Amino acid sequence: MGKGYSEEEIREKLISVLKDSESGMSGVEISEQMKVNRITMTKYLKVFAAEGLVRQKNIGNITLWFLEPGQESFHFPDDYFKVAPKFLDYLIKGNEDKVYSLIRNSMHSGATVNRLIIEVILPAIESVKDLFDEGKIGTAEQNLLRTIISKSLQILDQIPIVSEPKKNVIVISADFQSSLIAEAASAAFHSDGWRVSHLGDMSSAIDVLFDLDFQKLIGKVWKQKPGVLIVVVFSETDEGLNFFADSINPIKSKSGKRMKLVLCGNTFKKAKTESDLVTEKLDEIIQWSQTVYQNQK
Repeated sequence: MGKGYSEEEIREKLISVLKDSESGMSGVEISEQMKVNRITMTKYLKVFAAEGLVRQKNIGNITLWFLEPGQESFHFPDDYFKVAPKFLDYLIKGNEDKVYSLIRNSMHSGATVNRLIIEVILPAIESVKDLFDEGKIGTAEQNLLRTIISKSLQILDQIPIVSEPKKNVIVISADFQSSLIAEAASAAFHSDGWRVSHLGDMSSAIDVLFDLDFQKLIGKVWKQKPGVLIVVVFSETDEGLNFFADSINPIKSKSGKRMKLVLCGNTFKKAKTESDLVTEKLDEIIQWSQTVYQNQK
């Protein structure tokens, strides 16, 4: 493998070389098998170690390299269907290391944050909910699995992105049940360059003073009112949607057409409230928000 090969090709070949090596390999052995200059290979190994693809172990004067657990070569967009069942399997078994390695490996193999969220993580959230509702797992295990999913989303949310000051979004969860989906939405918005204010589970704030509290928050996160501000509320109940919509709509009406309200929940059809968009689908929210931003430019 000589000059002209991409980093993705080197990563793929490295996985192939190391995957069956239980005792590890030295940098010299790896460079010889891959036909890459030793110094160049060392640089790649350090980069891949920082990404979590490989780890090193020093034995005397020799540095051995090992493949981290769960590493596999993927080709996107074709392989999302392979990642989804692997993610759920590792998750249900509580194998955290493999879950996180799978997410990192997918990103380094060319997966996009939004498609990982829509095609891999959201189905896993729904599967955990179904397992709990069917009595197959208890509260303790449900919370453990939700925590693992949350940490997976944090990996995606920590990817450096240059945000656009004119793209502003506030994400609210009206209850515990909706908090993971709200977290997924925040990560998706972040990946699209939005300035995200993620408020998390706001069920404890459901009282008569919320509108005043929320008005103060808007004054801080949207101080000069650049571009648009989209407020997205996730809720499992009509009551949650109605409360936050009733509190936010008066503020929205005073802020003009550049502030929008989105409601997301699976019981929204009975909700008697006003909003700019009502949907159950996260991908629809992301696409609609981008359209709103483009129309405001």
